[in-house]
Amino acid sequence: MKRDFLSAVRSGLLLAGVTLAAAALAQGKPGTPPKDATTDMRAVFAGPADIAEGRKVAQSNCANCHGMDGHSTGKNVPHIAGQRPGYLYAEMRVYQAGGRPDKSMVDAVKFMNDDALWKVAAYYGSLEPAPPVAVDPKAAAKAAARVDPVKAGKSVADSCAGCHGETGVSSMAGMPNLVALDPKHFYDATLAYKTGQRKHDMMKTIAAGMSDADLKNVALFYALQKPARAKTPAVGDEAAGARAAAACAGCHGDKGVTSTATVPNLAGQDAEYFIEAMRAYRSGARSDETMKNAAAKLDDATIRNLAAYYAKQQPQPTKARAPLSTAEWVQRCDRCHGLNGNSTDPHMPAIAGQRADYHEKVLHAYRTGERKSSAMSAMSGSLTEADVEALAAYYARQKPRSVIFVPVPTK
Repeated sequence: MKRDFLSAVRSGLLLAGVTLAAAALAQGKPGTPPKDATTDMRAVFAGPADIAEGRKVAQSNCANCHGMDGHSTGKNVPHIAGQRPGYLYAEMRVYQAGGRPDKSMVDAVKFMNDDALWKVAAYYGSLEPAPPVAVDPKAAAKAAARVDPVKAGKSVADSCAGCHGETGVSSMAGMPNLVALDPKHFYDATLAYKTGQRKHDMMKTIAAGMSDADLKNVALFYALQKPARAKTPAVGDEAAGARAAAACAGCHGDKGVTSTATVPNLAGQDAEYFIEAMRAYRSGARSDETMKNAAAKLDDATIRNLAAYYAKQQPQPTKARAPLSTAEWVQRCDRCHGLNGNSTDPHMPAIAGQRADYHEKVLHAYRTGERKSSAMSAMSGSLTEADVEALAAYYARQKPRSVIFVPVPTK
């Protein structure tokens, strides 16, 4: 295996690390590829004879789905021409170990020995990549028309500013602060007005004119605004309110800042609104068994003291985050997969020019846990359906490029 630098480059293809990767994978549990399967690797140099043998393996085991040219024509089947051979090899070992529930792939590779695996990986890695797809005018128009949910939420929220303030900070007694509320709670509460579960004629009318997307967008807009206390008076004994609030901390958190998405933050809330809400729970006008039982034990003086206490607490930012644009997602993906999806890491797949339907399938598999990767699960967990479609379409349009892995000569 030892060759000088120039002869290694002339050999045509450097297949990164297959022998030691195989040993690492063989030690893992079935269905669970070891974390270090690609970290302890050495180079194998594939010459013309090796690639020719890999072509024979491809003809008998792979061509029905991937074609002899590695350009897929079947839905959800990836292009593999020009793919990084170290990655192809490692993925076939994962299928052999039962780490991917794909019967056709398992059947194709289960009887292939290590020699066949790395040679067929070298063969497909040596081929010209499939050309990128042309820009679909309809898809491009759809991408251009994609709505920014925060901007859309602000547009809806403009009609609420008269009562709740421009950014959801109330300056009108009796009107609730809308900042520092988790989007899930805001959505549920507004939906309750829309369905009549919460009784308020004006809010029911306003909510009735909002679509489901409107509700989610305005909830996100308010959740991302800078938290501030309501600019309204609060009458009551704060010290007494603090003592009474100890019984509320289990759900609403210390000082009225909760970590539960469906429970409202109370810090900085308008006192008069708080009082009216508690009375509504106590009388049953608002239907929530937990709150009804809690409010039933409170007299008006205690409710007033609680309102004064919470009104003086400082609200905190929510955990809500503005969604990333496709361009921002691409920047994150390119960190590992290379500029425009052309990986220069032999262990990392190139995704430029990949079929969009296959790319969507893979991202969904990572999101659901069907495919195991801590890095990909973390990246894909917050992707929306629209994000997945946009990313798959973007990378399908990028020109794939082959990469030669050049060894560094020893001094």
